Amino acid sequence: MSARLIPASTKLTQPYWDATRRGELVIQFCQACSQSTFPPRAHCPDCGSSKLQWRQVSGKGTIYSYTIAHRPPHPVFADQCPMAIAVVELEEGPRMMSNIVDVELENVTVGMAVQVAFESIDDSDVMLPVFSPVKTN
Repeated sequence: MSARLIPASTKLTQPYWDATRRGELVIQFCQACSQSTFPPRAHCPDCGSSKLQWRQVSGKGTIYSYTIAHRPPHPVFADQCPMAIAVVELEEGPRMMSNIVDVELENVTVGMAVQVAFESIDDSDVMLPVFSPVKTN
């Protein structure tokens, strides 16, 4: 496997990456208007308040949109293609882009219920959130 790209952590995103290391998915919630937001930002996109608080979320959502990448978006992903790249709408509202794993690519569908999982990136301590289909009995 080729080396993976390691996301850069900033003062703004550090709480997010700290949570992923613990196996938790967190997003920001505005204390002024109660809206949830992702990706991390300094001010609420709805009301402009800077009173944003990190909260753990369920990690459950549905696939809002997806594509199957047959050509790698960057050379380090060459051994991972084809792969499903999706926009996942979290139960708490925001949408986030991630990979869909543990499913045959032809079975990925819009509206599919998914649950977050975390993958280690190479030898780093970075854990990347990915999503897999919710198992039904």
